[in-house]
Amino acid sequence: MAVEIRPASPVGIRFHGDLGCQYQLTRIQILQPVPIAELSRIASEACGAALKGAEGYDHAQVGAWNSQIIHLILKALIEATAPDQSSSPPPYRFTVNSTIVQQGLLDKAAATGSGPDSTGKRGMHSAQGAFWDINRDGMWTFKYPEAEEQCLDVVVSVTWFAMG
Repeated sequence: MAVEIRPASPVGIRFHGDLGCQYQLTRIQILQPVPIAELSRIASEACGAALKGAEGYDHAQVGAWNSQIIHLILKALIEATAPDQSSSPPPYRFTVNSTIVQQGLLDKAAATGSGPDSTGKRGMHSAQGAFWDINRDGMWTFKYPEAEEQCLDVVVSVTWFAMG
């Protein structure tokens, strides 16, 4: 089931390409394969399952956590968008990206406790780009809020491309 999202008014966005070309998008219309609420539920459940029992950042385990998050989200998206007839091609292709960042101490000498006031966030910047049909393809990003308890930041991104 696809949901169509339209902004209340036309959106104007200007940006410059690498070669100095200027582009302008005056209307954004996104056709999603899964509603936002369902995407949030899928991502939250996948992150929760992967991080169950984790007490903090563990370099030896972070690759497995990321792999499990990606696998669970892809599996749920494929199941949610599978055509009724198995002979029909899938309507969408997906990519899923999962990033797990360890939160760290800002100043170990100044830290007196173990709560949120004594921990800081490490800098991170992530960017994504794509060449696609803005009416049929899209991207959604999610930050898993429960990871704060484990001093982690988990950000998941889902990209979809309509087929046919």
